[in-house]
Amino acid sequence: MASTGDLEPTHYPARRAATVALHYLNTHHGSPFRVFGLQQVHKASAEDVAAGGRKYKLDFSVTDWASGSEGPALRCSADVLFPQTERHSGPEVQLRCEALQQINRTAQEEHAFYQRYISPDSAVSARDIPDSYGNVSEEMQPFWRLARVAASFIMLRESSERTEFNMAQVASVAQQGSSEEQLMLEFVVLLHDFPSQEIIQWKLLASWSPDRGVRVLQTEWQPRCPHATKPPN
Repeated sequence: MASTGDLEPTHYPARRAATVALHYLNTHHGSPFRVFGLQQVHKASAEDVAAGGRKYKLDFSVTDWASGSEGPALRCSADVLFPQTERHSGPEVQLRCEALQQINRTAQEEHAFYQRYISPDSAVSARDIPDSYGNVSEEMQPFWRLARVAASFIMLRESSERTEFNMAQVASVAQQGSSEEQLMLEFVVLLHDFPSQEIIQWKLLASWSPDRGVRVLQTEWQPRCPHATKPPN
């Protein structure tokens, strides 16, 4: 039976729920020049809900990985509900972050990046980001962040009380023909599930522009076992 009441902030149940809230934050505010990482869980509690499921209340802080170690911490609070249903249903998140609009804007960088790669002559293609030594080239960093944001849509949708997902690597990225003035990118990402230690591969088609943000248009789970029928969660 999972614990209710106050939780130890450093333990797995609190961290897992905060990671789900982090995925939610990235789906709404991530970009080629902004992706958030979990810094610390300060307070956490859990309660069973009458409608079925478990709700976590969280107080935590995140940092913008694109700003490096000098970036300011952002304090957030969230309610994360894991519903109990016969078929898997992703968690429901209500999130509040202090001073979210006051962190450094990236409009100039985003515009320059967009103008460079929206060109019909652009044909970005790369594999293994980061490489086997953990390195990401400066040119590929915005694409790694875009992949991380796009993968957050999958990680949020697939999360449950038995999972804790993180993106381990971008196996490949290939630019597609632009559509409706959107950059179109096909990613293959490797997601690491901490409890099971499984590496799960997904292919996804994502679009991005400064005005419309990141959107995930198609997702395809790519099982390593030919007889598998659905992704683990």
